[in-house]
Amino acid sequence: MTPEIWILAAVGYLAFLRWYFNWSGPVSSDEIEAYLADFSKGSGSQHTDVDVLRRFLEQDDGKEFVMQNFITLHPGTIPHPVTGEPANPAETLQGYTKPFIKALFKRGGHPVFMARKVGGLIDSWNAEPDANWQATAMMRYRSRRDMIELALDPRFAAIHVYKTSAIAKTISFPVQIQLSFFLRPGFYMPLVLLWLVSLLQFSL
Repeated sequence: MTPEIWILAAVGYLAFLRWYFNWSGPVSSDEIEAYLADFSKGSGSQHTDVDVLRRFLEQDDGKEFVMQNFITLHPGTIPHPVTGEPANPAETLQGYTKPFIKALFKRGGHPVFMARKVGGLIDSWNAEPDANWQATAMMRYRSRRDMIELALDPRFAAIHVYKTSAIAKTISFPVQIQLSFFLRPGFYMPLVLLWLVSLLQFSL
């Protein structure tokens, strides 16, 4: 039984590698033109600088990246985007974030962290006045191709109104993690598989 366990673990790890990492390389120039032509037709382009998006795609290195988001929700209640009834902005936003995170996960992406603000600016100089952001979130994308394809996914066109109705203001920009003391799936999955296989091996 022992060889079968290790073979199964190896197959599982290969499946993880295929899912979690980008094996298609950077986006090509032809892909960029096709993506941006479609993107410009959608409602998402109203809040996006297409020239900035184009440069981001053209500079694709094929590696993962993290989208840093700063968010402030509307105070009090808002009209629900479908029923018009008074609704909580945070709960309304989940009408967009839950389906989005599920789709992101299918493409090897996931939240890195989410946090809410608990105080004002402690240290600041030569900066704009406090924008009063309420929360921050970081989302890991497997590739820039995954990001633009998610942005073009027609499933989100109908629910994008949940996001725009709940959020008073937001900014987002891509980053690449250079230092982290938190283990990410790419590092801990091999350890988890090794641990599980070891437990199975010694329990049989």
